[in-house]
Amino acid sequence: MLADDPGNPEAALGLAQAELLQRVQGLDPKVRKEAAEKPKDSAAQIAAADLDLVGGHVEDAFGRLIETVARTAGDDRDAVRVRLLELFDVVGADDPRVIAARRALARALF
Repeated sequence: MLADDPGNPEAALGLAQAELLQRVQGLDPKVRKEAAEKPKDSAAQIAAADLDLVGGHVEDAFGRLIETVARTAGDDRDAVRVRLLELFDVVGADDPRVIAARRALARALF
């Protein structure tokens, strides 16, 4: 598959973007309120970050998930970390916001 080919970054980017759009389709915007009320709810934070990113709020999406990584543990923490890495793929590895967020994620993890 072309999207799995590390030599084809455009295909990987397109796939990551399509997956994000599929996740947010039909998502209730009230998820942001739920995320604000339940800062340790990893599922709510993940959904809100997806909406943030689709809305063009890249730093907000990254910051939300990095903060959630810092305050969660175990499987919840891992799920948030994995989604953050997926969002990095949507934005692109060379984007300065991704580079900064990767450093912040490393600090939150260690």
